[in-house]
Amino acid sequence: MVRDASAASTKSLDSTIDVVTPENISFEYELAGPFRRIPAYFIDLAIRLVIWVVLLIAVSLSGMAVGGGELAIAIWLLCWFVMEWFYGGLLETYFNGQTFGKRMFGLRVLRTDGQPINGLQAVMRNILRFVDMMPLISLQEFEAGPLALPTCMFGLLAPMMNRRYQRLGDLVCGTMVVVEERRWAVAMARLDDAAIHRLAAELPGNLTVSHKLSRALATYVERRRYLSPLRRAEIAKHLGDILLPQLKLPTSVDHDGLLCALYVRTFVAPTAREATAHV
Repeated sequence: MVRDASAASTKSLDSTIDVVTPENISFEYELAGPFRRIPAYFIDLAIRLVIWVVLLIAVSLSGMAVGGGELAIAIWLLCWFVMEWFYGGLLETYFNGQTFGKRMFGLRVLRTDGQPINGLQAVMRNILRFVDMMPLISLQEFEAGPLALPTCMFGLLAPMMNRRYQRLGDLVCGTMVVVEERRWAVAMARLDDAAIHRLAAELPGNLTVSHKLSRALATYVERRRYLSPLRRAEIAKHLGDILLPQLKLPTSVDHDGLLCALYVRTFVAPTAREATAHV
């Protein structure tokens, strides 16, 4: 939902939070609580277990082939270390805040200001996951040696004690987990103004629209029909003043028309090309 950005930069409401971008566009995100994140965690855990077993078998066979059992164990321990500590961090870096489990359940890690996370944040929040397993219960009384059972109490309680459902790693790294918003991509808004389509055709051919700007365009056009012309001009000006110089367009171009033209280029034109290709 696009709003005027004169309000505070963030505002929480139940399980949602409003984040205002530097372009004065407000996005409403649905926060992912701990119980929504647990299934994604177990999917990632299952994937890691499968990889561990495959690696163990492969390393064992290669160790027997070369007659170096100790070397095989060392290689497997190294692989286990990398998988345990860097699986989540590397995937969230490469897939822009998602692991396989998060992608399956439509979750994504973002910075608290709505920006994508960087590699350091992705790795650090996953390394700090071991804190979520605290406190540990010693199993020595059960003659299990130095083993300890993680209770994961910190991981369950910390998200319930802050408004963004952040675990300790998120609090340290300034990140949060949100439910990916896909509604704006389901239905295309109709823009029948010929001037908008002419302007869309004049935009640079190599134009690339970021994910954040795509969301802004979609939410703006979705709500546009409910806004008065004056209100449209007021909201569109925030982005228009930034985009006109970047696109090398004259300042006389209508800001509302520019956002609509960008929407056409981003959503309508690719769909039309796909439909033509399938005819």
